[in-house]
Amino acid sequence: MRIVQSQERVTGAHRHASGQLFGAARGLLSVAADSGQWVVPASHCVWMPPHHIHGLRSHGPFAGWSVYVDEASCGGLPAAPCVMRVSGLLREAVARASGWGDGAPDAPDALDARQARVAGVILDEIAASPHEPFGLPLPTDPRLLRVARAVLDDLADERGVEALAAWAAMSPRTLARRFIAETGFTPSAWRQRARILRALELLAAGQPVTTIALDLGYDNVSAFIAMFKRVMGVTPGRYGETE
Repeated sequence: MRIVQSQERVTGAHRHASGQLFGAARGLLSVAADSGQWVVPASHCVWMPPHHIHGLRSHGPFAGWSVYVDEASCGGLPAAPCVMRVSGLLREAVARASGWGDGAPDAPDALDARQARVAGVILDEIAASPHEPFGLPLPTDPRLLRVARAVLDDLADERGVEALAAWAAMSPRTLARRFIAETGFTPSAWRQRARILRALELLAAGQPVTTIALDLGYDNVSAFIAMFKRVMGVTPGRYGETE
């Protein structure tokens, strides 16, 4: 168990032999892996199975935590990276584990009987917690991935399916069909979701709503606020109050 506090934390792509559960006690994390990207508020955490490459960045004042799980204990846990809500029980178990020392991720300290029982609670919570939709799945088809990366590089770009399809050397119908098959979203819905996740990062960094709307390509701030509320259930100005 490790707790980190900083103004900003950036960790490049890496992997662990152990599984890792991590989150923010304060602030917001964005996490990138081969299979997708996630934006994670303090109410949620990320499960990263062993050997999965990932990197992360914090936004705004940040305090974070990590729990490492020996690979042999990961058999009953999710096999793919995912985001889950931090239950009250998991939060308390993690807080208790924070006093156990600072063993290396891939060589954790041995646990006594009491610690093993708390660790068992953490494992049960990882296994039982429902997954939450804070992610942005990435396609695996190289042509679709190229389109997705281009959209992420310029979220203000309003190019439609026809232009994206021409760039990928595919028909618009094929692009749309394959994009839905690989990500669960149409290209336009996927871009909207990417904008929402980026907006969460900018809000955590203290950016004004008007600036965020303009950065994301919205000429009408009201349209951005309406879109955000439709997806998140609250306006951008109220979002931080819900966490």
